[in-house]
Amino acid sequence: YVLASYGTGAIMAVPAHDERDYEFAVQFDLPIITVVEPVAEPRTQQGTEPSGASGEDKSAIASEHAPGENAGQCFSGYGTAINSGQYDGTPTTQFKTLITESLATQGLGREAVNYKLRDWLFSRQRFWGEPFPILHELDMAGKPTGTIRAVAAEDLPVNLPLLEDYKPHGRPEPPLGKAPDEWLYVELDGKRYRRETNTMPQWAGSCWYYLRFIDPHNDRVFCDPAKEKAWMPVDLYVGGAEHAVLHLLYARFWHKVLFDRGHVSMPEPFQKLVNQGMILGEVEYTGYQSAGKWVTTSNLRKDEDGQLITVDTRQPVESVVVDEADVTKKGDSFVLVKDPSIRVDSRAHKMSKSRGNVVNPDQVVKEYGADSLRLYEMFMGPLEATKPWSMAGVSGVRNFLDRVWRLMVDYQAEHFELLPAVQDVAPTAEQNQLLHRTIAAVTHDIETMSFNTAIARMMEFVNFFTKAEVRPKSAMADFVLLLAPFAPHLAEELWQLLGNSHSLAYQSWPVVDEAATKSAEVEVPIQINGKLRGRMVVPADCSKETLEKLALADPRTQELLEGKQIVKTIIVPGRLVNLVVK
Repeated sequence: YVLASYGTGAIMAVPAHDERDYEFAVQFDLPIITVVEPVAEPRTQQGTEPSGASGEDKSAIASEHAPGENAGQCFSGYGTAINSGQYDGTPTTQFKTLITESLATQGLGREAVNYKLRDWLFSRQRFWGEPFPILHELDMAGKPTGTIRAVAAEDLPVNLPLLEDYKPHGRPEPPLGKAPDEWLYVELDGKRYRRETNTMPQWAGSCWYYLRFIDPHNDRVFCDPAKEKAWMPVDLYVGGAEHAVLHLLYARFWHKVLFDRGHVSMPEPFQKLVNQGMILGEVEYTGYQSAGKWVTTSNLRKDEDGQLITVDTRQPVESVVVDEADVTKKGDSFVLVKDPSIRVDSRAHKMSKSRGNVVNPDQVVKEYGADSLRLYEMFMGPLEATKPWSMAGVSGVRNFLDRVWRLMVDYQAEHFELLPAVQDVAPTAEQNQLLHRTIAAVTHDIETMSFNTAIARMMEFVNFFTKAEVRPKSAMADFVLLLAPFAPHLAEELWQLLGNSHSLAYQSWPVVDEAATKSAEVEVPIQINGKLRGRMVVPADCSKETLEKLALADPRTQELLEGKQIVKTIIVPGRLVNLVVK
């Protein structure tokens, strides 16, 4: 069949393994022949009918059927070949390679790469945008001849003219068609030209802004080659998937043109791409009632018209919005507080004005502070994940920041000052170990963009030092530096209260003392024939010989070894002792 947007337009259908092909074949009662089967349920070829396909096809893929028969479901995954002659049993990826090589050997085909890149709809009928540097030749009557020429390099860039009326006017002619004649018409070599009046929709600037950022004030070239080599490529590109797909595609295309023309030194503009997940509105709870009585969600199904009805009585139901205070978590579901046997639906929706679930960040900042908003957004979950908003979560993060403040500051004093517990003393071994483990963990989490786990590490730090009667000022200062990227305003205030006259923005990042992160003692499991039989706490640097002696001296081990012969001893210092006996 024909699909103009795909390949050459003429489609060779494989209905058992392509959804559109499958729908086409079912619609016109065409044979559907299975040529790929899931690896989990292998079948053998037997004539033209896959074995095991009698009755309901348990593998959930389409089997061959004659016109008019019901087909199974389309299977579009990877598997192994079937009904494919000598290639039966071959994995899909390998099958592709083999069949391509066979066709090439026979002169019947060759491997080719088809790009999905299509013509770029680049022009806009707007005033705001970069003018195209294109001139249209006019004849003696002022009509276009069809000949165009580019604006000379020395006349670039083409700047927008001043217009009193730049609004759209409901006609095909762009707003620039109303530009003054001295801008609109150009005389060159005895010929009259009219400027292109469409504009570029700002792609002409946004596609290469990262290059101009490197050298923004250069009036000779768009970017000094030495600076381009020093700074490029961009280390990290962060953007939402919807925006990034478009911008990344066009910026990369633009960059490759510049590379092919020799204007940049490297073919790729961006080294790493991260798509942050979408933040949804708050979770909404929906319950269902039939004849005024609650119905649990497990007792619902859709009828032939797609309407929700009860399974047992087939009565219609109506949805009811349930307040968050009226539901509670039970296992993986939410149930009514007053009747835990009634399950309700819980779902977060994309923020939209029509749904009324848009969160105004200005209001959040006003009520909880900018640091709370910033910290909560990073604490919600993995950066790439889609997550529901929760004002209760914002409140929880604000409580954490309050605890950070109270960890160091005597907020009940007439003027803010450090607590007496914050002292110029060296940390204890235990405090120093936790400090450097926190520095190591937060540093690693920031580098891997695992911001939520970095915040969790800092919460552990605060919990630990809140219980300490003495809180070393040096440890507090290092912690404030760790907190700064997440809650910069609070961190700056604490940094000043700790006695620093300069901004923490100019302070170097805390350095991990690897030796301090290691424990003086470790717990080592004792195994007999690979099965855990005991544990012992030993010095971290304990030798193999000492570990063996300590394990054999353990009363429980001696009891289990009675009457047995040790044939082999496996010892991994700091990790385990395994005694092989018979």
